[in-house]
Amino acid sequence: MGFPVAEPSAPPTNGGAVGEFSTGLCDCLSDIPLCCLTCWCPCITFGRIAEIVDKGSSSCGVSGALYSLIMVVAGCQWIYSCSYRSKMKKQYGIPENCCADCCTHFWCESCALCQEYRELEHCGYDVSLGWHGNMERQNQGRVVPPPMPGGMTR
Repeated sequence: MGFPVAEPSAPPTNGGAVGEFSTGLCDCLSDIPLCCLTCWCPCITFGRIAEIVDKGSSSCGVSGALYSLIMVVAGCQWIYSCSYRSKMKKQYGIPENCCADCCTHFWCESCALCQEYRELEHCGYDVSLGWHGNMERQNQGRVVPPPMPGGMTR
């Protein structure tokens, strides 16, 4: 049976002070597979983050594809990903600093994406499952009885 997943609108349960990420920006090497994925295919990491932050209203594939398109055409995908950092910070009660967030994504895009991914994992999400997969996992222990037929009729 899976463990409960925190709702994204709830403050983070990072054990530290509310208003901080649970890991540092440069803690990328604490999760080598995530670091490699983000360095070689940042669109996948971003798409997964966007799906969770948007509570399933956007899919990983669409967000990742849009990220890739912006990266190839304009080279300013960091603006798109920075907007999701702001959304995530707002949802988790982390103080926003627009200028610092933009600089973080401009200069350290991979590190910023890894930090956001780790934060969602720290809050109880299996980010690779996406929003709907996490909701199914959360509801897995609940049993819904089958509907009962109505009374006898002639």
